[in-house]
Amino acid sequence: MTRDDIAPPPRWHTLLEGRVGGEVAALMLQLPMLRMMLPRGTGPVMVLPGFMADDASTWLLRRFLDSLGYTVRPWEMGLNRGPMMAYLAELITRLDAWREEVDAKPSLVGWSRGGTLSREIARERPDLIRSVVTLGSPVRGGVSSTSIGRLVAAQTGLSPVQINAILRSRQQKPITTPITALYSKTDGVVSWQACIDDLNPSVTHQEVPGSHVGLGVNAVVYGHVARALAKYHRRA
Repeated sequence: MTRDDIAPPPRWHTLLEGRVGGEVAALMLQLPMLRMMLPRGTGPVMVLPGFMADDASTWLLRRFLDSLGYTVRPWEMGLNRGPMMAYLAELITRLDAWREEVDAKPSLVGWSRGGTLSREIARERPDLIRSVVTLGSPVRGGVSSTSIGRLVAAQTGLSPVQINAILRSRQQKPITTPITALYSKTDGVVSWQACIDDLNPSVTHQEVPGSHVGLGVNAVVYGHVARALAKYHRRA
């Protein structure tokens, strides 16, 4: 068995994805306290959605980060579908222009596939990105470590073997940008083992409770995201 031989999540974890409604309700109750207690920051932050999701899915997280003082932007590229690497050049161009506009390096917060893409942006341009926070993002095992592997293959037009080959090729270059990787051991979409980065030097892993589809509406996740960003976006 190799480091990339990771099975999909157990079926009962996938069934537990239905708890997202309770996670939303818990977040709504805790938001006022979170805004009062969590560290504030400043500077540009872009939030990237997961596979087959768009900016609507990250609206609440973006509003929350905005309330803490950050200048927050959505990714503005519609549904996150098709070959992931096809987005790389356009996002780098836009982030580079944004950095010039605000005279500050942006950080990236990426949910699931959005986090995997955020890592690749930082890998490609370590001079451009201040920090990365990933939410349940697979970095090992390819689509075989998820419960939606067939859907990913159908939407991207790439086989699991082709996807793994692309990732292995890119992993030859390490990521030096600081990364905070959040994962749930009861994630029903991405195996938590696939979220563990044992290759790059500046990764902090943090286990959180909850579902995969609820990571963007999870009060514990919001706390960790705020604290991770504040390390690199301290207010003057």
